[in-house]
Amino acid sequence: MGLPPSTGRRSNVAVDYNLADLFESVVDTVPAREALVHLDHPGDGTERRLTYAALDEAANRLAHHLRDSGVRPGEHVGLHLYNGVAYLQTLWACLKIRAVPVNVNYRYVAGELAYLYRDADLVALVFDGEFTERVAGALPEAPALRHLLRVGAPPEGAPEPGVAPVPFAEAEASGAPWRDFGPRSGDDRFVIYTGGTTGMPKGVLWRQEDLFFAGLGGGAPTGEPVKRPEELAERVAAGGEGLVFFAAAPLMHGTSTLTALIGFDFGQKVVLHRKFTPVEVLRTVAKERVTGVSLVGDAMLRPLVDALAGPLRGTDCSSLLTVSSSGAVLSDTVREEFAALLPGVALLNNFGSSESGFNGTATEDRGRGFRLRVNARTAVVDPVTHEPVPPGTPGRVAQRGHVPLGYHNDPAKSAETFFRLRGERWVLLGDMATVDAEGVVTVLGRGSQCINTGGEKVYPEEVEQALKAHPAVYDALVTGVPDARWGQRVTAVVQPREGATPPPPEALRAHCRTRLAGYKVPRAVVYTDRVRRSPSGKADYRWAREVAAGAP
Repeated sequence: MGLPPSTGRRSNVAVDYNLADLFESVVDTVPAREALVHLDHPGDGTERRLTYAALDEAANRLAHHLRDSGVRPGEHVGLHLYNGVAYLQTLWACLKIRAVPVNVNYRYVAGELAYLYRDADLVALVFDGEFTERVAGALPEAPALRHLLRVGAPPEGAPEPGVAPVPFAEAEASGAPWRDFGPRSGDDRFVIYTGGTTGMPKGVLWRQEDLFFAGLGGGAPTGEPVKRPEELAERVAAGGEGLVFFAAAPLMHGTSTLTALIGFDFGQKVVLHRKFTPVEVLRTVAKERVTGVSLVGDAMLRPLVDALAGPLRGTDCSSLLTVSSSGAVLSDTVREEFAALLPGVALLNNFGSSESGFNGTATEDRGRGFRLRVNARTAVVDPVTHEPVPPGTPGRVAQRGHVPLGYHNDPAKSAETFFRLRGERWVLLGDMATVDAEGVVTVLGRGSQCINTGGEKVYPEEVEQALKAHPAVYDALVTGVPDARWGQRVTAVVQPREGATPPPPEALRAHCRTRLAGYKVPRAVVYTDRVRRSPSGKADYRWAREVAAGAP
C-alpha cells in the first residue's frame, strides 16, 4: 500500500461499529483481493480494477486532501457523480476523516441543486466535469460551499463556477497514502437524501452503527449479525471469495450504495457501470461471473428481461444467484417473465427505504398485492397512537430499534416521522399496510399518493400493477386529478410497449375491471412516449400529476 510501517494500520485503536473502521479491518485482512471493478464505457474495454489495498490507499489520499483543504469532522461533502471509482473513493475518504458524505441527484438542474446544496449544508462538492454548468449556476445560492473537486474535464464553453474547482486527479496525487485519522465512533453520521419524487428531497440522518445494522444487516443481511465489530474481519478471514456484487442502479440512490457497502463488508468484489445499459449489464454478468445484481423496480428489470428475451438471448448467466430490487415494487407480470427466462435465479422483491434500511422481502404470491415477510423490527401501527394494529386493520408501516435520528434541517418533519414508544426509537414510514394473523404484511401504497375518489381510497401501486399486466402496456403511473363530483378521479399515465398499438382507453378499463373493484379503475388514460422515473427507477408522481392534469 505504500504505507509507512508506523501508520499503515491503525494499530492499538479499537474498531467500532463505524463504517470506515469496519472497511479498514477488511482491507487489512484481504489487502490483495480484488475489491472494485468499474467499467466506464462497457464494451470498449475501458475498465479500472482496484484491490482492497489500492482502494484504501486511493481513499486515504483523497481524505488527506479534504482534511488539508479545511473539511472538518461533521461537515458535509456532496457527491454529485455518476457511478465510478471516484464516488466510492470519495465516500470512504469522507468517512475516514469523519466528514459526512451526501448523495446528490445528478438529474437536478441548477435551481434544484441550489436547494439541496443549501439544505444539506455542503461545504465541499465532488462533481463530474459534465455537470460544470449546473454547478456554476447553483453555487451563488449556496454560500457555505467553499471547496470544489472536479472529476474529468468540463464541456467546451461551459461557464466556470465562482469557486475554482481543483482537478480530482491533482487532489488525489497531493494527498498522503497512509492512515493517520485518529479514532472514530459508531455515532459518526451518514446522510441519505431521498429522491424528492413526491416533494422536496429530505436528508435522512443516520448514526453509522444504526445504518450498519438496519441497512447492511450487521455484516450478514441473510444470516446472523456480528456481535462484535472485530467479528466482521474474522468472518472475512475465515471465508473465501467468489461473490460478485453488481450495483446496477446509480450510487446516488441509497439502495445501490448500501449494496456496494455490503459487498465490501463481505470482503468480496463490487462491480459498477457508469450508467445503466441493459445489454451491457448482461454482458458484464457473463464476463465478471456476477453472482448478485441489485436494481430498482420494473424500470430496470423490464429492459433486462427484454434484452434476455431478444438480442442477448443465450447470454451465460450461470453464475447469477440473485437479482434483488428495492425502492420500487416489481410487478407480477415482470416477475413471471423473468422467472421463465432464468428459473434458477432467486428474484428478491425487497421492501425498504432511506428511513428504515431493510424491512422484508415479498412473498411469491401472485395477484394478492405486495405481501411481505418482514423482520422482527417491523410492524404495522396506528399512525396516531403508534400502537400495533389488529390483523386486517389498515395502518402505517413502522420500524423500531436501529432507526435514523431524524431529517437534517427539518425538525417539524422529524417530529411527525420519528417517535419513542416504551423507551424504543421508532420511524413511521409513509406506506399504508395491513397485517394478517400470521404476521404477513400487505403494503397498500404510499399514504401521500393515496387517491380519495368519492370517499373510497385508491392506492396507485395496485392500479399500476393491473395496468402493467396488459400485453400492450410497458409502464404506467397512476395519480389523482381534481374532480368536481368525486373529489379526485383516478387517472393513468401509460407508456405503450414499443411497436404496440396503444389500446383504446375503454379496453384498458375493461382489462382493469377483471382485476380491480370498479372505483379503482382509471376514469381517464393519458398516453406518453416514456413514463418519467428517476435514474434509479423510482416513480416521479409530481410529473405524472402534471401530465394527468391535461387529461379530458
